[in-house]
Amino acid sequence: MYSVRSVQLAPALDCRQFISKVKGELLFSDSDEAFIRLGEVQYVYCFQFGIVSFFNCPDELQEKLSQGISKGGLVDSESLTEDFMVEVRPGPSKVSFNKVTIPKLHPDRIRLIMLYTAQSVILDRYTEITQSLMEEASVYTSNLQHKGRLHISRKRLKRLIGRNLNLKNGMMEHLYVFDSPDLIWDDPDLTKLDADLKQTFDLRNRNRHLHDRLDIIKENLELFKDIWDHRESSMLEWIIILLILVEVVDLFLVKLF
Repeated sequence: MYSVRSVQLAPALDCRQFISKVKGELLFSDSDEAFIRLGEVQYVYCFQFGIVSFFNCPDELQEKLSQGISKGGLVDSESLTEDFMVEVRPGPSKVSFNKVTIPKLHPDRIRLIMLYTAQSVILDRYTEITQSLMEEASVYTSNLQHKGRLHISRKRLKRLIGRNLNLKNGMMEHLYVFDSPDLIWDDPDLTKLDADLKQTFDLRNRNRHLHDRLDIIKENLELFKDIWDHRESSMLEWIIILLILVEVVDLFLVKLF
């Protein structure tokens, strides 16, 4: 039995820097990922979105690698983790709640398992951020409900809109919920394993739930913006009315005296 652990170490990681710090055989790399074999049955997988996944690595080695990697980025105050077990047994691949059974230890199978444990972690991370953003927006909607007034500054509103947009962009860039890695296309067993892992980690439903939340937040922020625009429009109307009133009074006084 082998273990996989994916850990959020930082908001973002430099994969090239990761490759230079970790000694091992580089099996795959691009601008967003780096997959390295440390030993015969030990692997480490780095992702640009701040997550590192370990396969069959003891705690001491994980801690050593994490400390070396995290120096390149800002470490989150609370790291998120996902643990998964891998069993090697003859027969077809089978995925259960917290374990996957594969016929043999092949780097492609291991990489696929590590990829989706990391995807589960980043989904948890986005869920936390989305929940925080929704709670913040709910404070203003609650004030709107009970006091009939929107107590938010224009600058604060713009920052919330920016956070919502950046979160949605990050999800589109970092989540491979609907796309699959190229390595599965020529292997039916890997294709099935890919689909089973997505289903077990419930990636599609969790991703849809996140997008639903973001849409709700977007609707709230658009309403806040409309209220602010109406408030400024009303203010401009009153200023115009006052200017006209001043002009009329001035004209009246000139004619009178």
